[in-house]
Amino acid sequence: MVVGISALRHRLYHLLFEQRTRTGRRFEALCGFFALLSVCAIFIESGIGTTYHLSYDEWHAFVWLEIAFTLVFTLEYFLRLFCWPNPARYVFSFWGFIDLATILPFYVIMLWPEIGVEYLFAWRAMRVIRVLRILKLLRLMPALNSFWTAIVNSRHQLILFYAFIGIVMVVSGALMYGIEGPVHGFTTLSTSVYWAIVTVTTVGYGDITPHTAAGRMVASVLILIGYSVIAIPTGIITAQMTSEFQKRRQERVCPHCKQRHHEPSAHYCNSCGTALPQHQPQ
Repeated sequence: MVVGISALRHRLYHLLFEQRTRTGRRFEALCGFFALLSVCAIFIESGIGTTYHLSYDEWHAFVWLEIAFTLVFTLEYFLRLFCWPNPARYVFSFWGFIDLATILPFYVIMLWPEIGVEYLFAWRAMRVIRVLRILKLLRLMPALNSFWTAIVNSRHQLILFYAFIGIVMVVSGALMYGIEGPVHGFTTLSTSVYWAIVTVTTVGYGDITPHTAAGRMVASVLILIGYSVIAIPTGIITAQMTSEFQKRRQERVCPHCKQRHHEPSAHYCNSCGTALPQHQPQ
């Protein structure tokens, strides 16, 4: 009996978490399709509900759709807990939070359908948070791991760059607060820093604009700096991603336990002892 449960957990683990197999990829695609379909239903419900004042104490088609989607994602969540070697670790992981957030709002609404007016915002937030199901589609993007690794490896350069930008924002906001003043809309230092952020990102809402020659000069400098806000982080992350892809081309994966990070001269897996492939397929 124990062997049968262990074999079942092993098969479910490869089905739910292993995307190298065709079955695993198909299952992830199916979950992604349900997530996308659920989000589309939420947007349609939002539009129709505003017109016809739909609520969850009335049993309409969108309630049944939500029940169906929630049951599917609840089953998926508990199956992932069942087959994961350390369920508590999965619960508190990023994907664990996402999976829980996709099913929790409906149960909250079902248990407390008549929430008072003072809790209306919390009630609406719990319904809107269902859109987080769209994040399930990230599992269909294997290159996301390389992108995240590139961000982690370049975190020091990015922190240094954005810290410098933050200093520039504060200094520029202070300058504009002194140059323009409340007469031209720069009523507080925080408002001036907000204007600097909007300007350096080249958004330019137009709600606050400089009127003096000195203020326009500061604004011109910020607009020129704004181009580096996009160019420099992009270059840093691109360089790290290129390096990461080169490492993955040379990295060998154990065909049995999928263990990575082997020495270049290793012939056997350092985890299970299986012979390693000499050339990892692209």
